[in-house]
Amino acid sequence: MSVTKKRFIAGAVCPACSEPDKIQMWEEDGVPHRECVACGYTDTLNAQGQSVPKELTTRVNVSALKKPADPKVQGVQFFPNPKLKKPKE
Repeated sequence: MSVTKKRFIAGAVCPACSEPDKIQMWEEDGVPHRECVACGYTDTLNAQGQSVPKELTTRVNVSALKKPADPKVQGVQFFPNPKLKKPKE
C-alpha cells in the first residue's frame, strides 16, 4: 500500500478561511486534490487546475429531509371529456 505524499503550496491562500500557507496538495489516481489544514476545506481540481464545484445542498437533492409518502393519500389525475361541450356565452 502506497502512502500519498502531501505537500504544502507556498503563498496559496485558502478560498474558505483566507489563511495563507495552509494549503496541502496531493494526487490520487492522477486527480489533484487540495485541503486547508486550518479550516478543513477540501476540493478537487480538474485538468486545467480549476476547482471542481460541489453540488450545493437544496431541498431537491436532500433526501434525508424528505418525509415518506402517506399511504392514505393518492394522486388523482383529471382528463377532459371530449364529448362535453362548453356552454356558449
